[in-house]
Amino acid sequence: MIIVYTGNGKGKTSASIGQCIRAYGNSIPVCFVQFMKSNVKAGEQQFLKELLKEKFYIGGKGFFRKEEERAKHRQAVLDTLAYLDTIKEECQMLILDEILYAYKADLVTREEIENLLTYCNENKKHIVLSGRNAPDWLIDQADIVSELTEIKHACQKGVPAQRGIEY
Repeated sequence: MIIVYTGNGKGKTSASIGQCIRAYGNSIPVCFVQFMKSNVKAGEQQFLKELLKEKFYIGGKGFFRKEEERAKHRQAVLDTLAYLDTIKEECQMLILDEILYAYKADLVTREEIENLLTYCNENKKHIVLSGRNAPDWLIDQADIVSELTEIKHACQKGVPAQRGIEY
């Protein structure tokens, strides 16, 4: 199955983690990679490291904000894809957190994503992709698409990110 969590609301990574826990609880081997998030020792990162061990990989360099940082972010994506190549045989579900953010920023190509979709389809593996702005071509191919919509968020009132809530 191809599962997509998208939209401008909070919870795409949380939904991906929920899918991870459900699969893991059913003895489905899971690989979880983060394409844009850096190792900030967020609560979910600590949990996933304990749960998945070497099948959890933090590949990101943080938010991509400056064009002069493109090369380092692209290299991080290439490193993450290379990691996936080394471990994907061991997994029945691949979770690609924030890959759609990387796609929107032109840090990962459609071809690279489609190669992963094809691999999963041909090998009867599940794949979960998260991030804002899921492209129509991916939505068309997906079996499940959930859009998370922000209705209200404390940051709109100037409340800073809270440990255990946002990270």
